[in-house]
Amino acid sequence: MKLDFIKMALILGLLSCVGPIAIDMYLPALPDIAQDLGAPVEAAQYTLMSYFIAFGVCQLFYGPASDMFGRKPPLYFGLALFTLASVGCALAPTIEALIVLRFLQGVGAASVMSIPRAVIRDYYTGTQATRLMTTVMLVISISPMLAPLIGSTLIVPFGWRSVFLLIALLTLASLLLAVTSLPETLHSQHRVPFRFNAMLGAFSTLLRDPVYVGLTCIGGLGIASFFSFLATASFLYTDFYGLTPTEFSLAFALNALGFFTSSQFAANLGARFGSVAVVKWATAGFAIGSLTMCMVVFSGFDQFWLLVAMLLTCNIFLGLVIPTSMVLSLEEHGPIAGTAAALGGAMQMLLGALAIVVTSLVFDGTPLPLTAAIAACGVGALIISRLTLRGIAHLAVPY
Repeated sequence: MKLDFIKMALILGLLSCVGPIAIDMYLPALPDIAQDLGAPVEAAQYTLMSYFIAFGVCQLFYGPASDMFGRKPPLYFGLALFTLASVGCALAPTIEALIVLRFLQGVGAASVMSIPRAVIRDYYTGTQATRLMTTVMLVISISPMLAPLIGSTLIVPFGWRSVFLLIALLTLASLLLAVTSLPETLHSQHRVPFRFNAMLGAFSTLLRDPVYVGLTCIGGLGIASFFSFLATASFLYTDFYGLTPTEFSLAFALNALGFFTSSQFAANLGARFGSVAVVKWATAGFAIGSLTMCMVVFSGFDQFWLLVAMLLTCNIFLGLVIPTSMVLSLEEHGPIAGTAAALGGAMQMLLGALAIVVTSLVFDGTPLPLTAAIAACGVGALIISRLTLRGIAHLAVPY
C-alpha cells in the first residue's frame, strides 16, 4: 500500500471521525443530560434526532458546493460551524437549547460526511476506492471504540458538559489538519459552475438511476438499524441491564469492533467475487441475523451477553454492506461525485432520523423494540437488494 494512500486514508479518516465523535462520546451522558436538564427520555433522544436531520439534509448543499468551489472551502466552513456549536452545547441551559445547538452541530458535521467520499471518488474507482473507503473506516473505528469510554471517563468527575468542550477542541484540531495537510482534489478546470437547473438536473439523474437509489437505500437501512441502537442503547444497557457508563462503553466498543473488522475484508471480497455479489450476500446475512435476534428476544431470552453476541453478528454483516454499497453507488457518477455523495448521505441520514423517531416512540425500556427495528431494516435491505441488483454482476449504468 503506497505511503500517499495511507496518508490520505489517515487524513480522511480523522476528518470523518468528527461526526461520529459527536454521537459516540456523548451517548453515555444521555441519562445524565435528561436528569440535569429536567427533561424526559424522549427529549434527550431528540438531541440525536435533530443532529441527524441536519446531518442528512445539509449534505444536499455541501455536495454541490464542493463540486462548484472545490472540496476544501465547504469543509472549512462546516468544521468551523461545528466547533462553535459544540461550545454552545456545553453551555446549553435547557433541553430545547441543546436540541437547537445539536441541529447546528449537524449542519457543520454534514461537511465531513459527503466531502471525504467525494475526495475518494476523485482519486479512485472500483476495488481501489473500496479499499480506500474501508481503510478510512478503519481509522474511523477509533471513535466508536474509544469515544464512549472517554466520554464516560469525563462525565463522572466533570459532568456531561465537559464532553462537548472536548469535542470542540478535537474539531478545531481537525480543521487545522484540513488546512495544513489535505490537498485540493478538485482542480478549477473540473469544477461545475453554479446553475440551479444543473443542480436539479444532477439530482434528477441520480434519482432516476434505480441502482444508485437501491444501493443508497440498502446502506441507509444499515445505518438506520445502527441509529436505532444509538437512540436506545444507553437507556437499555444502563436501566434494563444495570450497566455502568464504563461497562456500556466497553459493550458498545465490542459491537463497533465487529463492524470495522469485517469492513476490512470488503475490498478483497469484492475483488474476488464482485462488489455486487458482496452486497447481495451480506444483506442476506444481515437479514437472517437480525430476524433471528428479534425472534430470540420475542421468545423471552433477554440475556445481556446473548443480545451483545447477536448484535455483533449483525454488525459484522453491516461492515460489508455499508462501505461496499457506498462505493458502488458513486461508481458511475464521477462527474457529479460530490452531489451523488451528498444526496446519498442525505437520504441515509433521513432514514436514520426516521428510525430514531419510530424507535423512540415505541421504546418501552426492553430490548424488543430495538431488535424489531433492526430486523425491519434487515428485511428491507434484503428486499431492495434483490429488486435492484437482480441479474447485475457489475455496474453498467449509463450516465
